[in-house]
Amino acid sequence: MESMSSPASRPVPPAAASLLNLRGAVDLSTLKQRPAAPAGTGAAGGAVAPDGSQSGGTAGGPDLRVNVTEANFQQLVELSAQVPVVFALWAPYSPESTGMLQTLDSVVKSYGGRLVLGAADIEAFPQLAQAFQVQAVPTAVAVLKGQPVPLFQGSADEQQVRALFDELLKVAAANGVTGSLNAGAGEESEPAPLPPLHQAAYDAIEAGDFDAAADAYRQALKEMPSDHEAKAGLAQVELMARLQPLSAQDAESVRTLAANEPDNLEAQLAVADLDIAGGHVDDGLNRLVAFIGRNFGPERETARVRLLELFDVVGASDERVSKARQALARVLF
Repeated sequence: MESMSSPASRPVPPAAASLLNLRGAVDLSTLKQRPAAPAGTGAAGGAVAPDGSQSGGTAGGPDLRVNVTEANFQQLVELSAQVPVVFALWAPYSPESTGMLQTLDSVVKSYGGRLVLGAADIEAFPQLAQAFQVQAVPTAVAVLKGQPVPLFQGSADEQQVRALFDELLKVAAANGVTGSLNAGAGEESEPAPLPPLHQAAYDAIEAGDFDAAADAYRQALKEMPSDHEAKAGLAQVELMARLQPLSAQDAESVRTLAANEPDNLEAQLAVADLDIAGGHVDDGLNRLVAFIGRNFGPERETARVRLLELFDVVGASDERVSKARQALARVLF
C-alpha cells in the first residue's frame, strides 16, 4: 500500500506461526491470487459504509479503514504480517451493519495504527463471505499473519470489541506481529520488546526447544499468576512438545486406536491434540467433553485439565471454546 509505511516485525518461528492455524483454519489461497490493485491506487482507499459515507485517513497519516475489493484483498492479507487486519463483513440489507462498522471504525482508530479495518460488502464481494464461512451479517473476522481469527457475529458494544482487540493484539505479539502504521514515512518502527521471560520463551521456540520455552512461561506465571499471555503460551508450547515426536504413521495409528477404544484416555488425549493442531477445533474439544461425560475418577480429571489447557490454546474469546465450556458444564453437573 503506497500510503502506508512498512514497520519492522519480529521474525516468527515456524512452530509459533503454525499456531495461528488453531484460531479458525480457513483457506484464503484462492482469494489471495486475485490481481493486485492497479498502479497508483493503493489498497487503502476510503471505505464506503452502508449509509454511503466514505472514510479516509487522518491528515498526514495512513488510512486505517479500507474498502475491501478483489483488487486489494491480497495486499490486506500481506499487511496482516505487520498488523492485524480486522475484516467487517456487512451487507446493505442488514440494519446492524451500520452500527457495527461505526463501532469498529472508532475503536480501530483508537489503537493508533496497531490495527486496520477492512469493510467488505459481501454483496459486492461474495467470494470473501464464502472463504470466511460467514453464516450471518454483520460478521467480524481478523486476519493475522495470513490466517483468520474469528471475532464475533452480529452487534457488539465498544467494551466487548476492545476486549476482543486486546486479546487479538496479545496473540499478534506472541507471534511477532507488533508493527504500527503510524510510523513516519520511510521510517521503520521497532517492535515493542517482550518481557524478558516471554522473550526467552520466544527464543526457545525459535530454536525448537519447547521444554525451555515451557520453563520460561512457568517462571513468568510463578512471578505473575495473572499473566494470561504466559498461560496461553505455556499451553501452546506444551501442545507442540507433545506433537513433535509424532510421525504421520504414529498419528494414523493413534487415531485408529482411539476409534476402537473410546475410553482409552491416552489415545483420546492424543487425537484431541491432533485435531486442535490440524484446525479441527470442534472435533478436538468435543472428543474430550464426551470422554469426560462417560468416565469418572482420575481419568476424568486428567481429561478435564487437558481440556482447559486446550481452551487456552484456542483462545478464551473463541466461540467454539464458549460452546465447549457449556457442554463441559452439562456433563459435570
